[in-house]
Amino acid sequence: MPKESFPNQEESPSNPSAQELPTKKHEETSLNQTSNKANDLPDEVNVPTQSKADSSLAQILETALKELQKKRDLLKQEIQELEKKKEKIETEIRTSFTGQSDSIARRVKGFQEYLTGALQELANSAEKLDLVIPPVVLKPSPLDEKNKDPQVLESLEPAPAVADTFKPDEELIRECLEQFAGQPDFYAEPWKLRRSLDEKDIELLEDWFFGMGGRGAQPSRGSRPKNVLVSAALISILGELFGDRFQTLVLAGQPERLGEWRRGLQDALGLGREDFGPNSGIVLFERADGLIERADRLEERGEVPLILIDAFEQSVEIPVLQFPIWLAFAASPNEIYSEEEEFF
Repeated sequence: MPKESFPNQEESPSNPSAQELPTKKHEETSLNQTSNKANDLPDEVNVPTQSKADSSLAQILETALKELQKKRDLLKQEIQELEKKKEKIETEIRTSFTGQSDSIARRVKGFQEYLTGALQELANSAEKLDLVIPPVVLKPSPLDEKNKDPQVLESLEPAPAVADTFKPDEELIRECLEQFAGQPDFYAEPWKLRRSLDEKDIELLEDWFFGMGGRGAQPSRGSRPKNVLVSAALISILGELFGDRFQTLVLAGQPERLGEWRRGLQDALGLGREDFGPNSGIVLFERADGLIERADRLEERGEVPLILIDAFEQSVEIPVLQFPIWLAFAASPNEIYSEEEEFF
């Protein structure tokens, strides 16, 4: 009996393991390939979102810049308008200040001319005044002529005129003036004039000594340094006449002017800082009341005050006129105008 052949169990289609194995491997390979392709793809979803954000930011920045530019233009325009207003105001201030200064200068000129004339008239009137009451002289009888007392006759002599105050010392004064007209002595002793004077300075001092008797106003020499030089010569001469029995009192209303007086007298007379002060030879004053009080004290002690008044003092106080020796400089209108311009 022939043997029946049975199919191999391994080759039977009914064996599921043999058929499913290749299918699973194939699926795994397909999945791996798909994942690799997915990884290799670019991120196409984020690109359009980032582009929109950049565009919005750019628009915001552009709008902000435009607003800032507008504000900047407005500020520039306001600055230009303020600068124009500033220039206009400065121009108006300069114009109005100049007008005021011119008006002040004209008023000061007129007042100075009036003051100069008034002082000159006052000085002339003072010279003409009879300050001493003349004694009553009775004509003696012939019987009394033999009994005249020489002392009584001397007392009856008329008092000398104001202009003759320095007449006894005329020779010494003129000798000093001649020395001042020569070469300057830069190594002279202190309180001696170390500079020289010109003819007009000497004429001024001669008129003050012998024409006005040492009391009155004289025209300014054109500047404060020249007036100080004339005053230094006057101090030197009075030092020869009175020695240490006189003190110089200078009146100038501003510290700057007093500083010029001090420096000028130091240079012309060879003085130091110790020579200026209440207990020294020269005292500087800004106000007239202090000067008058000091002059009264000097006279009480038997000393002689020499009063010098700066050319730019507006007036001479009446109590100053009672002192025996004083000199006031009267500035010209041009000199006052130039001084006021420098001050403003």
